[in-house]
Amino acid sequence: MINTQLIEDIAKKLDQLIPQDIKTMRQDFHQNAKLILTSALQKADLVTREEFEVQRAVLAKTRAKLEALEEQLQTMIQE
Repeated sequence: MINTQLIEDIAKKLDQLIPQDIKTMRQDFHQNAKLILTSALQKADLVTREEFEVQRAVLAKTRAKLEALEEQLQTMIQE
């Protein structure tokens, strides 16, 4: 899920780079910056930290099971 507050903060910071006397351009830029950032992040197919950590835990558990099975197999082969 995209953090809309983060996108808004980035757009505001970019917005501040445009001089105040170009108000119309500044407003258009702010809207376009938000749209471009949102679109780019959606295309990147990013995951949240929480989703990443869940998958990391699943992978660690799977790796541990695989190592245990490999040990069992080696024991069976040696017998």
